[in-house]
Amino acid sequence: MVAITAVVIMLWQPEWQKTLHPDTKPQIVILHDASKSMETIDASIPATPTSEAKVVSRAELSSTTLSSELWNPLAANGKNDVLRIPFAKAAPDTIAGTDIDAALSDTLKQHDNLRAVIMLSDGDHNLGQPPVSAAQKMRVRGIPLFAMPIGSTQRMPDIEILSVAAPSYGIVGENVQIPFTIRSSLDREVRTVIRMRDEKGNEQSKNIVIPPNAETYDSLLWRIRKEGASTLELSLPVHERERIATNNTRKFSIAGRPEKIRVLVVESLPRWEYRFLRNALSRDPGVELSCLLFHPTLGPGGGPHYISSFPSKPEDLAPYDVIFLGDVGIGNNQLTKEQCTLIRGLVENQASGVVFLPGSKGNQFSLLDTDLADLMPVVLDDTQRNGIRDPLAAPLTLTSEGRSSLLTLLGENEEENPEIWRQLPGFHWHAAVIKAKAGAEVLAVHGNSRSKFGAAPLLVTKSAGNGKVLFMGIDSAWRWRRGVEDLYHYRFWGQVARWMSYQRNMAAGKRVRVFFNPERPQPGDTVTLNANAFEPDGSPLRDGGVSVDFTSPDGRSQRLSLEKLESTWGSFSGRFKVDQPGTWKLRVTNHNDESNPLETSLIAQGSEIEKTGQPARPEVLEEITRITRGRIIQPDQIPSLINEINALPQPRPIISRTPLWSHWATLTALIALLATFWTARKLSGQF
Repeated sequence: MVAITAVVIMLWQPEWQKTLHPDTKPQIVILHDASKSMETIDASIPATPTSEAKVVSRAELSSTTLSSELWNPLAANGKNDVLRIPFAKAAPDTIAGTDIDAALSDTLKQHDNLRAVIMLSDGDHNLGQPPVSAAQKMRVRGIPLFAMPIGSTQRMPDIEILSVAAPSYGIVGENVQIPFTIRSSLDREVRTVIRMRDEKGNEQSKNIVIPPNAETYDSLLWRIRKEGASTLELSLPVHERERIATNNTRKFSIAGRPEKIRVLVVESLPRWEYRFLRNALSRDPGVELSCLLFHPTLGPGGGPHYISSFPSKPEDLAPYDVIFLGDVGIGNNQLTKEQCTLIRGLVENQASGVVFLPGSKGNQFSLLDTDLADLMPVVLDDTQRNGIRDPLAAPLTLTSEGRSSLLTLLGENEEENPEIWRQLPGFHWHAAVIKAKAGAEVLAVHGNSRSKFGAAPLLVTKSAGNGKVLFMGIDSAWRWRRGVEDLYHYRFWGQVARWMSYQRNMAAGKRVRVFFNPERPQPGDTVTLNANAFEPDGSPLRDGGVSVDFTSPDGRSQRLSLEKLESTWGSFSGRFKVDQPGTWKLRVTNHNDESNPLETSLIAQGSEIEKTGQPARPEVLEEITRITRGRIIQPDQIPSLINEINALPQPRPIISRTPLWSHWATLTALIALLATFWTARKLSGQF
């Protein structure tokens, strides 16, 4: 009866209320911002009869205001305890940032007799929860917040290198593209030179134009000169009107490695495009070439680099990084639908690439009835299967995406590249393309003809699962050799092979391969890890798992078990969050062969969250003062603020409520009562 009665009473959710009457003097806390953004020099000290007006740092104005004798009446006659507490001061080995919500919440927890809180800050919060929640707690306790905004709401005149999105590795002897972002807060256009240097003094530069009050996205080419890691520095000269010079440089690292790319070229007839492509890839020292020629009358081709049949098993096809599909299709002793399914699985699950090179026979139209249809990045015109012939040579015209792509870079630098493309010999045949599919990136279009969808896209790329797809709608790239021999032709196809195999070869071991995105995460980003695991015979892992051991830059370790995807390609995936900058070490283990783990590293770019030169954000302070029924003040309003604080009522007693219906002691008591009841029944013989 006692237990049942207690349960019924708990349905009314009773609480134990306790009122705490502080036995200390009322407290007034002055919180002053000690973050890095307070070093910005944009705070104005007004003129006085004894001094002139001047511009100082926000921290200096805050310090001057704190040391003012105007605060003395607050503590006069022992009426209040006045506490000056800094917040957002960066500790060693931590991410520097401003958390206003934590500063206010900690103040409420540590002081039980608060009368008011005064905050001196620029309002630039970049960590933690929005400060609104802490402001609501202050309002419940009847504690007003008075805020003094410090700093200008206008960005300081500055040019800053915001980010560098460099790849994690490059091929020795080849160019890599280093994208970067620059932000200018100057009110005029700036023509300058951006430079990139390595430790040995090698330098690459580029003339750029930085528009006023805008972000600029550009890239610079860098040739990898050695194996192993190199530290590069990207820099801009300091403009005469800049106020901050420390953010005009950014350092990053990139690894150089030799690479052996396995390429499979499949064709039906030895047309000129196939012959010259085969020669270009076979003479590339970084490419291991296999060719499969389905000649309609002579049968499969033979000789160096030739194979007799298409790989029929996943383990036979898995080693290939890139597959070129020429004028081939289904039937006529060519490909089968099952083989097309294997190609799609290889691209989507193992990050390989496929290149579509249609020809005048129109065999590739039969691929639209297979699993490769979704990989095709363009919509083909079924009424013109044999393509379109032009009596006059037509040029390829680069799009804006093509002008900035590494695939279409035929010169030594980006300045000379457009002129090279204008001088390339044209083509007399092209595939009948209606338009590009959604999500595809068009790099080059037909230079002469247009349809209702615009110029025909003839060089198009697209992502497919973890892999990449390229469509080349002409068969005359071999004509680019005219007058220059193999210069542009070899360079183009070599870049295609390396671009398509880049992600797949990011980190490869004996029994496992791993690639991740983004390559260079920022602290706070979530990284997606994809892995392919293999059996001892090279076939995709059927039974077993893959785990990754992470070691953070500060030495902390953790393990992540990757989830097996629903495919027959031994694909695994997982995610983890990067919470600090630096080098993260990854140890990837195939559970069926733990003696051969793959060790690699991931570099988290250490961009600073807390920066100087950012505009002040008084609107943040205005919002939280309004919630707490306080107000915004200025330095000359301190005397009136003191009178307002002295007129405030004494701090309210703190009321503590303990919900009995959900307290652990209540549950323990009920269990004890029921256990006693059950034991007594047993002892008395009641069953």
